[in-house]
Amino acid sequence: MGRRAAKTALFDAFASVAKVLGSGRRAEIVDVLAQGERSVDEIAADIGQSMANTSQHLQQLLRSGVVRTRREGTRIYYRLSGPSVARLWAAVRDVAAEHVAELDTVAAAYVGNRSAFETLTRAELRERMLAGDVVVLDVRPEPEFQAGHVAGAVSVPLNSLAARLKDFPGDRTIVAYCRSEYCVFADDAVRALQEEGFPAARLEEGYPEWAAAGLPVEAGPLPSGGR
Repeated sequence: MGRRAAKTALFDAFASVAKVLGSGRRAEIVDVLAQGERSVDEIAADIGQSMANTSQHLQQLLRSGVVRTRREGTRIYYRLSGPSVARLWAAVRDVAAEHVAELDTVAAAYVGNRSAFETLTRAELRERMLAGDVVVLDVRPEPEFQAGHVAGAVSVPLNSLAARLKDFPGDRTIVAYCRSEYCVFADDAVRALQEEGFPAARLEEGYPEWAAAGLPVEAGPLPSGGR
């Protein structure tokens, strides 16, 4: 192979990673897997696609080297191939936020109006956790909490929030977090808590950004009773 042909092949290989993310559904899968390992059926339910379509997207991600798999019985589980993939996805979001003109409008239509509640940075949340004046809720699905979560956070998936309100103290701010800045689970949780009279706020970003910053994290199964 001549040098020109070799260079062409090299840059085509570089571009193949960007190409596989050129689908909103595959990008959404990467966003889900940035939280931790998930099975095909869980991913399909999360992104609102059929098992067949989801499997096709996953196979393309697998061929590109972006994800890896393991089998447990009859189920296949997918995970990101490494932390660099999560960093790439975060960088893609950052570039889009800076340079895609319509992104703010589209994002606002999805996440809604956040002006009515407090938003904390990672540093602010860490400081308040050390001071002991907040309760931190992880409102992502339980498998994501088990894969990794903010140290000291309590797993309260959004669909179980109403049933858990009696467990929360009324004298501390409740801070909810989810997958990223563009995840609505935390927004919905904060609004629901405020409607019930609780002081509530959301973490500005999500678990992957917290973990990437080297802040304290934990992993493992839920305590007995799922709390």
